[in-house]
Amino acid sequence: MHHKPIQHCRQCGSTVAYRIPDDGDTRQRAICTSCHTIHYENPLNVVGTLPFWGKEGEQVLLCKRNIQPRKGFWTLPAGFMELGESTSQGAMRETDEEAGADIELQGLFTVMNVTRVGQVHFYYRAKLLSTVFNPGHETMEARLFTESEIPWDELAFQTVKLTLKQYFSDRLRNQYGIHTIDVA
Repeated sequence: MHHKPIQHCRQCGSTVAYRIPDDGDTRQRAICTSCHTIHYENPLNVVGTLPFWGKEGEQVLLCKRNIQPRKGFWTLPAGFMELGESTSQGAMRETDEEAGADIELQGLFTVMNVTRVGQVHFYYRAKLLSTVFNPGHETMEARLFTESEIPWDELAFQTVKLTLKQYFSDRLRNQYGIHTIDVA
């Protein structure tokens, strides 16, 4: 994973040194040289939905990003999970913020390990209750697409592409599972 190393203690502001703690841990950690606080660096959770419309779920909702990274590219409504919320609560919040969509959350659909950037992505299937969308400032446009209309070359992230492909594959069989995917 490429990340910016911690340089200063979040407790006292002193410099940190990367070494293996004396407590039996096996990984190098950022340890304060003054107060000895151990700083753990863990993956971030990204939560979102795959909103679908129609009795057969033939259309999906995508949002055109109005922020970096990948501004101007299409994505599923998703973002970083906040402290104090569950994955499902975060997915519903992000769908409201980015698409202004009225949804009924279905089951967890994809869990994707994106280790190169230190993230885990969780997408839930979500039944749209309306086709009226009120996207927030992070979204230029929110609209429905059939599988053949999806701008596959203009999707913002690999996790979105993989989730959409899995959805349409499951839709053909009319059987939706939970899919765990390691993203290169």
